[in-house]
Amino acid sequence: MARLYGGEVSKRHIAERSGVLSQFAGVRLMTLGDGVERGVRMLHFRTGSGLSFTVLVDRAMDIAECDHAGRAIGWHSPSGFRHPGLHDYEGEDGLGWFRSMSGLNITCGLDHILFMHDDPAGHYHYGPRESVSSSLHGRVGTIPAQLTGYGEQWDGDHCTFWAEGVVRQSTVFGEDLHLIRRIEADLGGDEIRLNDRVVNHGFYRTPHMFCYHINVGHPVVAEGARYVAPIRDVLWASHADAYQAQGVGYRTLPAPIINFHEQVWQHDMAPDADGRVEVAIVNDKLGFGFSVVTRKDQFPAMFEWQNLHAGHYAVGIEPSTNHVLGKDFARERGELIELEHGEERHYETILRVLPDAAAVSDAVMRIENVQRQPDEDYPAPSGLFPPIGSRA
Repeated sequence: MARLYGGEVSKRHIAERSGVLSQFAGVRLMTLGDGVERGVRMLHFRTGSGLSFTVLVDRAMDIAECDHAGRAIGWHSPSGFRHPGLHDYEGEDGLGWFRSMSGLNITCGLDHILFMHDDPAGHYHYGPRESVSSSLHGRVGTIPAQLTGYGEQWDGDHCTFWAEGVVRQSTVFGEDLHLIRRIEADLGGDEIRLNDRVVNHGFYRTPHMFCYHINVGHPVVAEGARYVAPIRDVLWASHADAYQAQGVGYRTLPAPIINFHEQVWQHDMAPDADGRVEVAIVNDKLGFGFSVVTRKDQFPAMFEWQNLHAGHYAVGIEPSTNHVLGKDFARERGELIELEHGEERHYETILRVLPDAAAVSDAVMRIENVQRQPDEDYPAPSGLFPPIGSRA
């Protein structure tokens, strides 16, 4: 049975009370028409619970806007949801990625994540190409998808809204990686399910790195809001040399700070009995929050990103296939995934709205029952990166 307006309802019950389900919920394709967003195809999902979100078909099918009952969750940066045709991948010495950085989720990869990097290109067997130059967080996030389908699907009295697409990061004498993405949300639900497959469609052995830059904004992020996670060790902090200089630790969030310099941590998370890791940002005062559920075997690393500068003001939950020290570090430790033709990796993620105080309390309890995080805001980074294992 679907849950709608506080009660359990059947498909017939809904059909008797409307001409079309879209009166209450649905998924609709539209095209943005103004400014830097002009021409971007977008899918608008409404579940009927108050959850509403948009999917940018022309930007890797990433999730842009997200709100619940009029309360924002997804971060909107000053950059806007810029058309990919305006993106300069090599611009600003590899930092041009920031000019397209906005939305709840930005996918990073498919062959590179993290900071700029030059990789030997011998595995592509083309003499004039001596290296593969990667800009910040890779290419995939500004590649348009081929939309293969979207709509509603009934199974008895249960209804799922869905969309599927293929994002091709491909070139001649280089990588040919495909991201096959399916996004689902249930009628009456407060969750978004993100199911990804990354496939090597080509015949060169190709590196694969993958990360979600999940950006949560105000009012979830607010003075006194908390980062809640099953942290068993703090591994690394970008600002460790001046750890307390800005007066902001990993756990408790402040109001916006003018000229705040971003802070990034890597935490080692403990999985639950099913191998899942849930990380949340909760606003106890508002009784509102948001959590991300991943699989530890798919995303063994987790970063926390704080961009608390006034006018930006967001916190990122970033599950990753690799440690924060990058591709060379992964290769040296035998942790870099390399895919042969037809090989693939799967990623299953849940983005969960915590719409009230009870849901917030339940999420905190679930997380703490797995592992209590450090009580202090400035736990000393250990520098002890646990092995991920051979990824070939």
